[in-house]
Amino acid sequence: MLYVDFPSWIKATVVPFLPIRWYAVMYLVAFSIAYVLFRKRCRSGALGYMDADKGSTLFIYAIVGLILGARIFSVLFYEGSFYYWTHPWMIFWPFRNGVFIGLPGMSYHGGVVGGVLGCLLFARKYNYKFFDLADTMIPGIPLGYTFGRLGNFINGELWGRCTGSSFGMVFPSAPSFSTSIQWVREAAEAAGMTYTEGTMINLPRHPSQLYEAFFEGIFLFVILWFILCPLAEKKKFGRGVITGSYFAGYGLVRFIIEYFREPDSQLGFIIALGKETEPTALFKSLLNISMGQILCFLMIVAGVLIALWGMRQEKTVFKTPKAKRKSK
Repeated sequence: MLYVDFPSWIKATVVPFLPIRWYAVMYLVAFSIAYVLFRKRCRSGALGYMDADKGSTLFIYAIVGLILGARIFSVLFYEGSFYYWTHPWMIFWPFRNGVFIGLPGMSYHGGVVGGVLGCLLFARKYNYKFFDLADTMIPGIPLGYTFGRLGNFINGELWGRCTGSSFGMVFPSAPSFSTSIQWVREAAEAAGMTYTEGTMINLPRHPSQLYEAFFEGIFLFVILWFILCPLAEKKKFGRGVITGSYFAGYGLVRFIIEYFREPDSQLGFIIALGKETEPTALFKSLLNISMGQILCFLMIVAGVLIALWGMRQEKTVFKTPKAKRKSK
């Protein structure tokens, strides 16, 4: 047997009789970690000083923007229908048919856009430079993001494509396939699974949530926190390089991991240039591109441009801005 079953003791809900899921808890953990690391950066004087009240206000702006952007992008670009385009008031309505379901579906890329807009509003209102704030906040974000992906794993969602490798895991909520199909039989045999032809079988998949938790989280955190931050403190480059490096780094890592992650069933491949585009549950070609990869490519381009711009800037630490004088 070349696969493992999803741990049966892992449950999506924190308390069985309450509609609180571990994914939501992980969001809170992620925000908390990012805030603690942000305050550590501020106290170290690496990029200047910001008091706790202003820091909390900044995070409120960023988190509100993140949640709004993540939800709006999810329903408008990933949902796969025009329902929310014609029923926008339902985007943030947490009930369906009288049942509380929360806000299922959050887009990382939408969260980035919303978070950036929130920080821009804060910077404009309180007279800060945006990249001073971003370079201070961003190094701690990947470590927090790690817990977000662990929340996806606990939920048993966003699974990867089918695989016969020893990394394969059978997710209970993943769709099953008929063993009357040749590729299904081949995948099952490669994984060492026994089956009766004509029955349905749940194939092992890449635990892509864990790949993302490590590479988009821990890996990027190590690079930003332990390599780029010390260089920034030694004035090796200007403002914006850390921000650009994160955007480009995340975009590149996520773009690659998307080849291991099954595209959203309602979307499939947005760009399908490979000779074979079906089934989407299998990797067939590097030329079959998902929605996530398109958005990641845009992140890479934006990140490289920001980093190049930052390399041309003089390195300066930011200071707490003086209060604007009120006109009489």
